[in-house]
Amino acid sequence: MKQAYEKNSISLGGAIAMGTGVMIGAGIFALTGQIAELAGPLFPLSFLAGALVTAISAYSYVRMSNTWPSAGGIAMILQKCYGPGALAAGAALLMALSMVIAESLVARTFATYSLRPFGIDDGPLVPLLAVAVILFAFIVNISGNRSVGLLSIVMAAIKIGGIALFGIAALWSSGFGFSEATADHQVFDAEGFIASIALSILAFKGFTTITNSGAEITDPHRNVGRAITLSILLCVAVYLLVAFGVGSSLSIDEIVAARDYSLAQAAEPALGQVGFLLTVLLAVVATTSAVLASVFAVSRMLAMLTDMRMIPHRHFGMRGPIQRHMLVYTVVIAATLAVFFDLGRIASLGAFFYLVMDMVVHFGVLRFRRKEAGAAAPILICALFFDAIVLVTFTAMKLRSDPVIVAIAITAIVAVFAFERFYLSYWATPAVDDQDQHA
Repeated sequence: MKQAYEKNSISLGGAIAMGTGVMIGAGIFALTGQIAELAGPLFPLSFLAGALVTAISAYSYVRMSNTWPSAGGIAMILQKCYGPGALAAGAALLMALSMVIAESLVARTFATYSLRPFGIDDGPLVPLLAVAVILFAFIVNISGNRSVGLLSIVMAAIKIGGIALFGIAALWSSGFGFSEATADHQVFDAEGFIASIALSILAFKGFTTITNSGAEITDPHRNVGRAITLSILLCVAVYLLVAFGVGSSLSIDEIVAARDYSLAQAAEPALGQVGFLLTVLLAVVATTSAVLASVFAVSRMLAMLTDMRMIPHRHFGMRGPIQRHMLVYTVVIAATLAVFFDLGRIASLGAFFYLVMDMVVHFGVLRFRRKEAGAAAPILICALFFDAIVLVTFTAMKLRSDPVIVAIAITAIVAVFAFERFYLSYWATPAVDDQDQHA
């Protein structure tokens, strides 16, 4: 059964709110400490480098979405490039899985910050609260697109304003200084900085939630690109402000030690106990918004993959439209990851999935759709090159520090493409010009 995607149900402001909702929740609250652990004192610049790479990468999505806005988003882009085969389906499924991973990442961050006032860093309450916020996102999402859009706008406005105030207050209280103290034995080099960009890119990947709702956005041929550009710019400003604010309050060692709740840790010396509690409250709002926006986007992407017959579907006795079934599958997978994986491994797995998918998209646009989309080849080649450099460097570092997650990532990626090859029985078809029915 085809999905009834509601055209013009998401305004430009709502689309921007969805993008920033996912990005800010993951980028600031979940990844600041992990990025600082790799990049050292240069960690604010890692966010800037990640934004530059993301901006170049977003070019492919903007050109394709402006030409063929679709509720299928990235699935549509891949199918138009490679045809309805296992290559397109596998890359699209990697994107969907990376979004589910992002949900579990931010859900665990919600739990970590919620428990900070009680001095609880770990234990069974962390996964329990993570699952609770995922279930809350499910309940809101089944109420409809307009409810999601309105709540996303309100929560995005609260958290962007609040986080900006935190950064300004932290910098002001420190006299606009920057603490760079690290342990004597700890060395930060170019490799660590480049590897950190993989996580910074993950902090910006939320712009793809806009692509995945293209046909539902008002005036999509213009507003999809606008929403992506504006959401990235907003996040760059917020990330840099907060990164310097955290760096002004804590040394690198202190940021790394509190990497799962670094903003709350930075708020106390800068703003006192009241500032600490307000930052925790802000984190709860931001991460809830991020989970809400991510569940909204990935469920629709999975539903479109089902409509395109790129993935199998079973009702398992559930009633209602396929999109609601996909909401159930999404929250179950995200909750499972939130229970069994810590923040570091969840982030790494998401980075591997996303970078591989991103390279497949750029190559497809370059090879098959460049002229029709009006895309410039040098920009597409730069996007491929930067993704490759970051992926290779990040993999090399993880092989030394956590080879298990590298093995899990490689096994999962191979399994995804092998599954799609088995399900669809062919890798691709040459008829890439016949896939306009989903636009």
